[in-house]
Amino acid sequence: MTKESLNTNDILIRAEQLKHAFIEGESKVQALRGVSFEAKGSEVTAIVGQSGCGKSTLLYLLGLLDRPESGEIHLKGRPMAKATDEERTALRNESIGFVFQFHFLIKELTARENVALPLRKSGVGERQALEQADELLNRLDLGEKAKRYANKLSGGEQQRVAIARALANSPSLLLADEPTGNLDSANSDNVFELLMKFAREKDIAILLVTHNPELAERCDHCIPMRDGLIV
Repeated sequence: MTKESLNTNDILIRAEQLKHAFIEGESKVQALRGVSFEAKGSEVTAIVGQSGCGKSTLLYLLGLLDRPESGEIHLKGRPMAKATDEERTALRNESIGFVFQFHFLIKELTARENVALPLRKSGVGERQALEQADELLNRLDLGEKAKRYANKLSGGEQQRVAIARALANSPSLLLADEPTGNLDSANSDNVFELLMKFAREKDIAILLVTHNPELAERCDHCIPMRDGLIV
């Protein structure tokens, strides 16, 4: 599963025997059948496998957006499976960032306003939030386009704005679901390099779902999945 064994003291997130199912029509689909793994800060872990193998379900659970049917998720040493909704929401807002294949930017807002949104939601004043957004966009080579509306940006630029938004609250864990899926090879490589850079600099644990075997090979660790299990 990894190129080197993990030091327990450095583990940021640990999944233990996660099982989860959902109803599809009249059938019950077992999405996860007992998944266990660990990830630590400053490293990028790829989750790979064919469509329907449980990758996105796993990310959804790790992001505390749903609860597993059984098993446990330890985030920063805290068990989350049975924590209260308030505890889960607080830790998610404080510690987890999300990047998706589709950017989900608000087209009526500028790039800097999109990045500032999570900061404003967490109570940061408008001026400070926009200043922090500008700083992040400058680091992602988007400073000149900070005041451009989201729908006026290219696909690669929109994905970089989405990364800036995900990093705005300085998360400990970044979950990326096919973040390069809609990008050409040049932009895909650029986005991946940015994720690796921020993982190293900010000591972030990044879990990256991808169908791209070349990107997966460049990650620090790889978790191959099939039929709801790590193989």
